[in-house]
Amino acid sequence: MARDCGFEECQVLKTHGCGQLRAEHAGEQVTLAGWVHRRRDHGGLVFLDLRDSTGLVQVVVHPDAAPAFEAASDVRSEYVVQVQGQVVARRDGTENPEMPTGSIEVAATSIVVLNEADTPPFPVNQETDVVEATRLRYRYLDLRRERMQRNLRLRHQVTQFIRQFMDADGFIEVETPVLGLATPEGARDYLVPSRVHPGAFYALPQSPQQWKQLLMVAGVDKYYQIARCYRDEDLRGDRQPEFTQLDVEMAFVEQEDVLDLAERLYLGLCQEVGGFTYPETFPRLTYAECMERFGTDKPDTRYGLEIHDLSGYVRNSEFQVFAKVVQEGGRVRGFAVPGAADVSRRGLDALTEVARDAGASGLVWVQFAGEGPLDGLAADDIKTPIARFFSPDDLAALGKACGAKRGDLLLIAAGPDALTSRVLDVLRRQVAEERDLADPERLDFLFVTEFPAFEWDEDGERWSAVHHLFTAPFPEDVALLESDPGAVRSNAYDLVCNGQEIASGSIRIHSRETQLAVLRTLGLTLEEAQMKFGHMLEAFRYGAPPHGGIAPGLDRTVALFAGERDIREVIAFPKTKSASDLLTGAPAGVTPEQLAEVHILLDEEARQALAARATGVHGADEDDA
Repeated sequence: MARDCGFEECQVLKTHGCGQLRAEHAGEQVTLAGWVHRRRDHGGLVFLDLRDSTGLVQVVVHPDAAPAFEAASDVRSEYVVQVQGQVVARRDGTENPEMPTGSIEVAATSIVVLNEADTPPFPVNQETDVVEATRLRYRYLDLRRERMQRNLRLRHQVTQFIRQFMDADGFIEVETPVLGLATPEGARDYLVPSRVHPGAFYALPQSPQQWKQLLMVAGVDKYYQIARCYRDEDLRGDRQPEFTQLDVEMAFVEQEDVLDLAERLYLGLCQEVGGFTYPETFPRLTYAECMERFGTDKPDTRYGLEIHDLSGYVRNSEFQVFAKVVQEGGRVRGFAVPGAADVSRRGLDALTEVARDAGASGLVWVQFAGEGPLDGLAADDIKTPIARFFSPDDLAALGKACGAKRGDLLLIAAGPDALTSRVLDVLRRQVAEERDLADPERLDFLFVTEFPAFEWDEDGERWSAVHHLFTAPFPEDVALLESDPGAVRSNAYDLVCNGQEIASGSIRIHSRETQLAVLRTLGLTLEEAQMKFGHMLEAFRYGAPPHGGIAPGLDRTVALFAGERDIREVIAFPKTKSASDLLTGAPAGVTPEQLAEVHILLDEEARQALAARATGVHGADEDDA
């Protein structure tokens, strides 16, 4: 197909993708276009690796192809060029099995430079460590790299599969508003001032939660949306100020219906992406069981290291640190690390510091020497700072309670459940990383259910919703909303994989009376409830069906399959940890005229902050990434 490319030398910019050529194309005349990935000069011959979105191909330029050879002598990495030539089979012994196009090369007869390129601030043609701020500042160059191209294609593959899956299951995709009402949903809203309504603000959606529930009232039984969401919160590896989730809602369902859908979807994704081992069915664990066994509601179950209660063994011990904790209502808990009896004292001191950073006053460790069961231990077989308080048999009993044997290490923390859970969770993850216990090619999915509905906010001195305020309590717990909110269980559930929350959902409240009771528990008066959620309460008057849903994080899902720890690696243009865009400089100041249009006047503190930001490179330094 002929195109007007702006150059007399070419009528067609490309006939094939660089990575599409194979042995069966040998003898064909082709036109390629792309970036010079690498240039090599070998004794009179010039070799170019040419790259486009389909991959790489080797181009060979002979001196007798004079114009092409002259052009090839001048090009550099990242020049954009067009190559015309013949596909030829490589000589025996010169094939490159590492490249899909490695059995052929293109003998160039013409090379046209479509655009020159300055030397990039970092190598594009190889995976090297680059300062994060530099990568984000030049993200369009970073995205040229093979790893990032692979991640973008994987994201497309996952998204396409999701849409096909949801369509086949009878769901319809419905777009919901981006400009909405500011309501409390956990994080801070991003606010948008209204020009035509002075002093009034829209809020960007933290999720389409209320809209999708209203769609259930509207009779849309099966809804989904690949939704953009916005939360003004502190960032880390699995959070961004704007992110994408698969938003799903279903009418006339119970919890098991939603979990079944999520399980089928993720099993399908595992098969679609390939390369991983995964369970054929996803285990179900209650929140209480997760906290007891792993110290967290998002456990990584690829390795053992399960936590055990040792309180009964130390209740009457001479070691007063343990005995006093148990007497005061706390617990002593620990876990065994297989084969870790050889950890050095320096390593044990480092683990103790990890425990202290997590809030513990210290850490007790026990090392069992030798091999085999813990029967018949002698004092010389054990190393521990509490040896004088326990006999070898007592310490063996602690080890056996945690499933330990000779050659293992025992780590023990004492205190209230919230403290020991946090400390032992951090230690589990630290030990697993140090000892490389987590198989990167294994996906351990599981569902966590029966979350507490409310938690006490010490700062605000009130109850707050653990998931969100539209989550239905267990029917048998509704009576506890006024008398004992902390005992109320919510019909909520999370999909967890390899220590990350991948999806979260719940069966929703569809009764106006129950919704009002929950709002009262959260400290809202009837007037406040009507002002903030009157549209929902009114909709419940008109026949709201039982409904529930789930919202998998698309960014986290793609990062999981890509083997990336940070979701920024699977987002084309992410923000920094301070929600800055190093590429464009956003957020930035606007003109006084623009502010006046939306009826905003900056105070002195804001003006000074903007002035200080303007002195930086796009308002951020390298540490900001």
